[in-house]
Amino acid sequence: MSAHDVKLFGDQIAAARLEDRFANMKASSLLRLAIEDLFPGRIALVSSFGADSAVLLHMVSRIDPNTPVVFVDTGQHFEETLGYRDALVERLGLTNVIVAEPDAKTLEAEDPEKFLFASDPDRCCEIRKVLPLAGALEGYDAWITGRKGFQSVTRSRVPLFEAEGERVKVNPLIGWSASEILDYIRAADLPPHPLVAKGFPSIGCLPCTSRVAPGEDIRAGRWRGRTKSECGIHTEPLSAGQDI
Repeated sequence: MSAHDVKLFGDQIAAARLEDRFANMKASSLLRLAIEDLFPGRIALVSSFGADSAVLLHMVSRIDPNTPVVFVDTGQHFEETLGYRDALVERLGLTNVIVAEPDAKTLEAEDPEKFLFASDPDRCCEIRKVLPLAGALEGYDAWITGRKGFQSVTRSRVPLFEAEGERVKVNPLIGWSASEILDYIRAADLPPHPLVAKGFPSIGCLPCTSRVAPGEDIRAGRWRGRTKSECGIHTEPLSAGQDI
């Protein structure tokens, strides 16, 4: 089967048809189908190399270690995240990691002192994460995300397949529980992100990520004290030309 067997692009109905057909498939099998059959050579895994990222990275490495893995280096990451990225890439033998970075001229004009996160976090995310990712994904028909339904009320409603403008988003772990994530990490003997043990179950950029207290929502430490709950890459179709 290939992507040409069903009209996908810009068509939520077609994405729903994929949902109906493959809803009961194991995550690893779904990934293999997407990488080898549905979108061969035209799909990328987008990874934050965060708390749960090792699961999808491990699955992808066993299917094809040359699968493109896009990491957005916002310039504001924890040093632990960058070290974890490098360690996982080496351990899993990933050979096609693409590092997307913010436009230097835009940063110089809008955030030369790296404090935009305090005055306008939405714009900070846009120029440091959303726009670089949009540019990195140009030319791909689909991308894989690591969202899980248990992370938030909004994410609990995310389907397995989403139509996103001209692309399709595949969410293989959307139905997984927190315990299933941990079980997989243990079974595969994958190293944990070093910040998880320090109270960071969801890890973004350093200025906008804080520790989570016992009993709090898993993403409570992201943009704490603000109404913001997403960086913007999942709120509307990505466009590299937006606001440049």
